[in-house]
Amino acid sequence: MLTRSLKLFARSVFVLALGHLGSSALAHDAPALTDEQLAEHMPASEPAAPQQPSAVLFTNVRIFDGKTPSLSGQRNVLVRENHIEKISEEPIDEPGAAVIDGQGRVLMPGLIDAHWHTMFVGPPVAALLHGDSNYISLIAGREAERALMRGFTTVRDMGGSAFGLKQAIDEHIVKGPRIYPAGAMITVTSGHGDFRTMHDLPRPLGAPGSHGDEEGHSAIADSPDEVRLRTREQLFQGAALIKLTAGGGVSSPHSPLDAITFTPAEIRAAVEAATNWGTYVAVHAYTPLAIQQAVEAGVKVIEHGSLMDEETAQLLAEKDIWLSPQAFPKEMGNAFPPGSTEREKFMEVFEGSDRTFKLAKKYKLKTVFGTDILFSSALAQRQGAILASMTQWYTPSELLVMATSTNAELLKLSGKRNPYPGDLGVVAEGALADLLLVDGDPLSDINLVATPARSFVVIMKDGVIYKNTLEGSESGSGESAGASN
Repeated sequence: MLTRSLKLFARSVFVLALGHLGSSALAHDAPALTDEQLAEHMPASEPAAPQQPSAVLFTNVRIFDGKTPSLSGQRNVLVRENHIEKISEEPIDEPGAAVIDGQGRVLMPGLIDAHWHTMFVGPPVAALLHGDSNYISLIAGREAERALMRGFTTVRDMGGSAFGLKQAIDEHIVKGPRIYPAGAMITVTSGHGDFRTMHDLPRPLGAPGSHGDEEGHSAIADSPDEVRLRTREQLFQGAALIKLTAGGGVSSPHSPLDAITFTPAEIRAAVEAATNWGTYVAVHAYTPLAIQQAVEAGVKVIEHGSLMDEETAQLLAEKDIWLSPQAFPKEMGNAFPPGSTEREKFMEVFEGSDRTFKLAKKYKLKTVFGTDILFSSALAQRQGAILASMTQWYTPSELLVMATSTNAELLKLSGKRNPYPGDLGVVAEGALADLLLVDGDPLSDINLVATPARSFVVIMKDGVIYKNTLEGSESGSGESAGASN
């Protein structure tokens, strides 16, 4: 089916064409066109999603289901359209299905990155601040495809105008992961996300504060009413959640780490607007005071928490708050000049991460995996390696559960604002078919996720195969070989 916008465009062109027939031809309403008639006049394009049968049968696979810390015995898995229809020890007879013989390999859920910046991951800071928006969008599209080919079939986008790219991916115009967009990072004057110079001041209340605001990447708000407005603007565009920067940040030049940015009333305004819309607010916060104020104001998820203390960890446990910490690689600090304030702030956050993860384990906090990679296409290539590096705090099975079913549980906080209703992060009957076929056992060797080009021989998202390097996989009778425990 053609999208509504394309239909309207085609009808407009048709009406304009009638103008060449004389005014009498325009005296009546343009005739209604069917989708088939419109399609005849639309330019041909090659979809990003490859054509394939409606059913795919994986045979002879062992399953990591996203929840159980061990593999199943040999199984056969039938995917129909975009869902997992059947999992069986016995052969599955499905004539016409595309058959992929796993030969004992591991079938697991697609990975999920719970803190990603679709628009910010590739370009350097200078390009983001001063570059052409079309250039930034093209880089973002390239990075989205690369993320998918690293096995990340879903990302939770935590700031940036990713709505258009999400639409292009969902419509199979370009390749990329599912995107749960937060929209613009909502911040305050001099808060994290405010990259203005002294020459940009003052800002009249209600007006965009910066080029980033105009592009939809950030939204400066300095009162409860402004916060409410900016929150509703993101929801208007289709945000699955709302992101506020409740404390100072590393990359923002005028934002001290210890600063508490929003007032309680401002945070509550966002929480109220998001709750009324059926979703939730997550906040960027490093310090105990910033975290505690956000929790008391009704925030559901803390992003980072790298400088939190024991008292704050206890509060998160008592209030059942989600924690989204990051295991930042030390090289990430190279994005900032040596001796700069930003480099110093990064090192303070980097050194605090160990304590945060230990507190999360101690108090059994609901913890998710996310990378928060910024400004570096090279570093983005280590997305899976960052997950593998966290074995100093977690076992491989704990990490894989975190990056699949636990992250998927967090995504469900979006309620009816969830852009992809259904079960993600699991291999189970009825779940959405986001799957990886791994050449090896990632529960025994977590480093397999760090080498996706070699390790992930099949990548499927929404029932569509985007990568298949296995020889001999073909459409066959659809009858699988027997499987045993």
